[in-house]
Amino acid sequence: MAKRIDGKAVAAEVRAKVKTEVAQMEEEGFTPGLAVVLVGDDPASHTYVRNKKKACEETGINSEIYELPASTSQQELMSLIHKLNVRPDIDGILVQSPLPNGLDETAVVNAIDPGKDVDAFHPVNVGHIMIGDFDFLPCTPAGVMELLHHEGISPAGKRCVVIGRSNIVGKPMAMLLLHENGTVTVCHSKTQELAQICREADILVAAVGKSKFVTADMVKPGAVVIDVGMDRDENGKLCGDVDYAAVEPVASYITPVPGGVGPMTIAMLLKNTLTAARRHNRSGHSEN
Repeated sequence: MAKRIDGKAVAAEVRAKVKTEVAQMEEEGFTPGLAVVLVGDDPASHTYVRNKKKACEETGINSEIYELPASTSQQELMSLIHKLNVRPDIDGILVQSPLPNGLDETAVVNAIDPGKDVDAFHPVNVGHIMIGDFDFLPCTPAGVMELLHHEGISPAGKRCVVIGRSNIVGKPMAMLLLHENGTVTVCHSKTQELAQICREADILVAAVGKSKFVTADMVKPGAVVIDVGMDRDENGKLCGDVDYAAVEPVASYITPVPGGVGPMTIAMLLKNTLTAARRHNRSGHSEN
């Protein structure tokens, strides 16, 4: 029976460290600031933003939430980002996705000052991640690595399989495992013999967005299984990309949904904001 990796507990440890460091910064007369921009009325996005605001309050980070109507124009959104880019009291800028139809998400991401891009989606930060010289990491893959480190699981020399090739999770996840000397295979919708490839994995990361997609026959006995999915099953109950009940007896470690990778994402966002604040504080200004 697999050991359940408790993301809530690990996230609480990360938040506690952030809170301590924010308090130290405040003694130096400097408080980290995060701006979160939410366009439209997507219910899931509103929930995420509420959780981010609550986490900021808990750790002492100043947060400003900008809730804009779905009718907001590209120009209005870009104008807000430019204003936030030059504000010395804002260290991190996050634009909640998805954006309403008609808004160019790529242009929005590219407009954020890379030194304030706490999602690590800007091409400059993506390039830094590729070569292993980074300040920020995308929050979800960074959270996965934090869970592995917490459990003492090293990817070095191991076969690592990532299912999913999104820019937000799959691709950066593969790079982080590679930076820690894992031998990495990225699988996707065009992959042939998917189940066979998954069965070779010592560390299997599922980020495909399909409810209970990974079944027991796809998992090598003793594998570490990380479930990044956030789906609903046939009964409308929250579940992940992994069939937890079936895979748990096969794996050595497994993350539950909810309570696994999810809580880590916001914890790593706080960590990124702290990193940005340190850089700005050290240089005395925002780095454009």
